[in-house]
Amino acid sequence: MIRALICVMACACASMADAACRQALALGLDVSGSVDAREYRLQIKGLAAAFDNVAVRSALLSAPGAPVSLLVYEWSGPSDQAVIAPWASMTSGAVLDGFIETLLQTTRREASPGTALGVAMNLGAYYLDQRSECWTRTLDISGDGKSNLGPRPRDLKDALGARGITVNALVIGADNPSAGDQRQAEIGALSSYFRAEVIVGPDAFVETALGFDEYEAAMTRKLLRELEVLAVSDLSLD
Repeated sequence: MIRALICVMACACASMADAACRQALALGLDVSGSVDAREYRLQIKGLAAAFDNVAVRSALLSAPGAPVSLLVYEWSGPSDQAVIAPWASMTSGAVLDGFIETLLQTTRREASPGTALGVAMNLGAYYLDQRSECWTRTLDISGDGKSNLGPRPRDLKDALGARGITVNALVIGADNPSAGDQRQAEIGALSSYFRAEVIVGPDAFVETALGFDEYEAAMTRKLLRELEVLAVSDLSLD
C-alpha cells in the first residue's frame, strides 16, 4: 500500500515537472473614474516597484525551469478593459526587467467611470484559462470601490472556484489624510465587502492599502504571499 502511494506521488510529481509553469498570476488594476491621474501613476509605479523588490524578484525567478507567468490588465466599466502587459514567463532577470519596463511605459487611456468588478473577474478568469497548463492560477484584483455595474461578483464565485482559480484582492482606501480615523472605518467596510463578495479559494485573502501612497508596500506584501514556490523532491522507492 505504501509503495503504491509512493508510486502515485512520483507520477504526480513527474507530471508537474512537465508543466510549462508553476503559477499563472493575472493582475487586474482598477482605473475607473474614482482613480485620478496621480493615483493612476502611483498604482503603475507601485506595481513596477513591487515586481522589482529584491524578495519578490527572488520568488519570481527561483525556478526558471518552471517559471511564474504574469499578465497585467486594466479595468473599469463593463466594456472598458485593456491588457497593458501581456503574458510573459519569468525565466530570467532580463525578462522580468522587460516586463517592469512595459509597465513603466504605460500611459493612461480614456476610461469610463463605472466599476464593473464582476466583468473584471470574468475577464481575469478568461486570461487565466489561457494558462491552463500551470500548476496554480491566481487572479489578483485591485480596487478602491464596490461594483456598481455588470454582474455581481458574488454570483461568479462558484464558477471561478470550480475552474480552479483563486481570486485575491488588494483594497485601496481613500487618499484623504484629513479624514483621520474615518479612513480606517471606510477601508474596513470595503475590505469586508471584498472578503464576502469577491475573493475565491481556500487560501484566498484580502490585502489593504490605506491609500495609493501605500500601494507599493501593500502590493509587495501581496505578491510575496501569492507567489508559490513549489519544490519537487526526489522520491526513493527503496
